[in-house]
Amino acid sequence: MRIYTALISLIYFCLVSPVMAESFDTNLVKWSSSYTGEAASNIDGGKKEKSAYAGQLYLGADINLDKAFGWTDTTLHLAATNRHGNNLAEKALGNSTSVQEIYGGQGSRLVLFSLEKHFFDGKLELEAGRMVANINFLGSELCQYFQNNAACGNPTFVFRTSSFTWWPVSSWAARSKYWITPNVYAHIGVYEDNSGHQDDGDHGVVWNTHESNGFIVPFTLGYKTSWDTDRYPRTYEFGGWYDKTDYSDPLKDSAGNNAVETGNPYEELNGRSGIFARFEQVVYRPDPDSKRSLTIFGAALTKGSGELAVDYQLQGGFVKRGTFDSRNDDTVAFVVSQQHYSRDAMKDLTLARKLNGGSGTPANNQVMMELSYGYQLTPQIRVQPNIQYIINPDQFSEPGRKKDLDNIFILGLRFDVNLADIVTSLK
Repeated sequence: MRIYTALISLIYFCLVSPVMAESFDTNLVKWSSSYTGEAASNIDGGKKEKSAYAGQLYLGADINLDKAFGWTDTTLHLAATNRHGNNLAEKALGNSTSVQEIYGGQGSRLVLFSLEKHFFDGKLELEAGRMVANINFLGSELCQYFQNNAACGNPTFVFRTSSFTWWPVSSWAARSKYWITPNVYAHIGVYEDNSGHQDDGDHGVVWNTHESNGFIVPFTLGYKTSWDTDRYPRTYEFGGWYDKTDYSDPLKDSAGNNAVETGNPYEELNGRSGIFARFEQVVYRPDPDSKRSLTIFGAALTKGSGELAVDYQLQGGFVKRGTFDSRNDDTVAFVVSQQHYSRDAMKDLTLARKLNGGSGTPANNQVMMELSYGYQLTPQIRVQPNIQYIINPDQFSEPGRKKDLDNIFILGLRFDVNLADIVTSLK
């Protein structure tokens, strides 16, 4: 109980006291708080017409330990979430890729508890503690303009083909990022896989390694500019990951037979890898003093080694910042992604369907599209209706499904509230 009490006290000090004290030293603690809600309704296709809502309350703080204890260029990062609501994909769609990326890791939990230190005038970043891989690698600020989980928070390929850890389920980790030039960097990390903590209701403060299942090492070489340094900001990355964890073969049992036919467990394997390339590029910016612009982006991810259920994923799209003359902060955004499944995965699904009395072969790919409009209601509140369309809904959630599902048409609504800014504006 002592660790629970200590963490609750620390979170209270970092997150609640700034709200109550006008004289709080913002140079010591930079705190943040937000709420995101995502509603989705199945209009046509899938299993049945139904609606679902999922939400996340986020609390975070960055504590300047130079100010607090004289530890130069050192920051303590804290974050906690409460996730609640339901998953429309599970309730009504029938596919395994959700249309509410905020769903997962339900309940209240500590997400981030790490120390970050900089060396050599900020060229080298070192961070260690309780962290998640998908915030540090393959993430993008463009994700806030979308709701579906194929492309946002990260391309879903990385989770289907590795033990890449995901927000808000943290584990022991460390990472190092070195800026070779002001724009070129190399980034590598190592993250424990402790999948037992993914269960709903886990609080994120059980830090033993009893259920550890190995580790994953993501790495990236990148080039990045900013709005302040480049008329047309851009990010280009090439990288991959090596996953030294146990996983199940998508087709065979340990004797080399089709597991779905024998009824035996799928063979346990160890070691797999993947590679990726991605980019974000502003291609239109009429005023260098404004962020009104058009950004295009894309990514390609594919297998390196191992027996995987997905061969590759492709995605691309655009974000238009500034819509009508008086709407500089509104956005129009579009993304399309394709997941292409492996031959072994498709054989397994085909056999499962036949054994259950069905016929035919499931489609070997799933395409998900989303078009959104982001309306900046106030500086702190953003409302974002969206339309999503799924072609060839996958069968991984229900391998024995007897026939294909119809394509799915979804209406969604995301909204984001910056609670910290609202509190600050009230002082």
